[in-house]
Amino acid sequence: MARAKVKRTASKAAAKSTGKKSSATAGKKSKATSKAASKAKTATKTKAVKPIELYYWATPNGFKISIMLEELRVPYTVFPVNISKSEQFKPEFLKIAPNNRIPAIIDPNGPGGRPISIFESGAILQYLGRKYGRFYPKDERGRVEVDQWLFWQMGGVGPMAGQVHHFKNYAVETLTYAINRYVNEVNRLYGVMNKRLADRDFIAGKYSIADMALVGWVNGWEKQGQDMAQFPHLKRWLNTMKARPAVQRGMALGMDLKATVDMKDPKVQAVLFGQRARSA
Repeated sequence: MARAKVKRTASKAAAKSTGKKSSATAGKKSKATSKAASKAKTATKTKAVKPIELYYWATPNGFKISIMLEELRVPYTVFPVNISKSEQFKPEFLKIAPNNRIPAIIDPNGPGGRPISIFESGAILQYLGRKYGRFYPKDERGRVEVDQWLFWQMGGVGPMAGQVHHFKNYAVETLTYAINRYVNEVNRLYGVMNKRLADRDFIAGKYSIADMALVGWVNGWEKQGQDMAQFPHLKRWLNTMKARPAVQRGMALGMDLKATVDMKDPKVQAVLFGQRARSA
């Protein structure tokens, strides 16, 4: 896992000072000194914040977290995990993600100021949403609304679209039944989204982590055998999502590395599609 450059998107604090002399009292001077010390402490703390470590490959699941981090504009370091070269099975990665799947993160500034590692894209999105208080409602009713659509993506759109990608684009033999089965199911799911988006801008009402979870998968509609003209509300949503600068940056991340992988290479397919349980 090669280390990529740290992407620092958080704004730097600017120090302000005045050179004006005055005949202030000792008490006022003391207050000013105290305030200056407090500012210096805050600045030191800000500098001490370490970037989030993102273990990543450019896939629809990886995009979920790169988009979220770009939307939050917090510092993060990318550690590419080349899944075509078995890097997801390395012991150091398995300590973070025991299911040997990307994405995963380490937050050096976790709860209680101690590092925390998190795998599973949905869990990471929820954690970041709670930590930074953005794109994830604080009230229970609003949070449930987002959660149900986030889990709907995790249990439906992702797995079903993934099966289409496999049987339609990568399988070594054409299995018409499997292709039709999953193309039809994705079509049904697209219909659910289209209906949901008929009277709202985003899937849970306001822009949220649920939208971030969906966009990478829906963007592959052509490879999934879908006709977006059948789903005008979903098409409008997808165009809106792709117009967001943070979504564009998040979905561009690592595409240069991914472009070097030949998905038709039997060795690559053996790594990606031929895995069984491994002994400890």
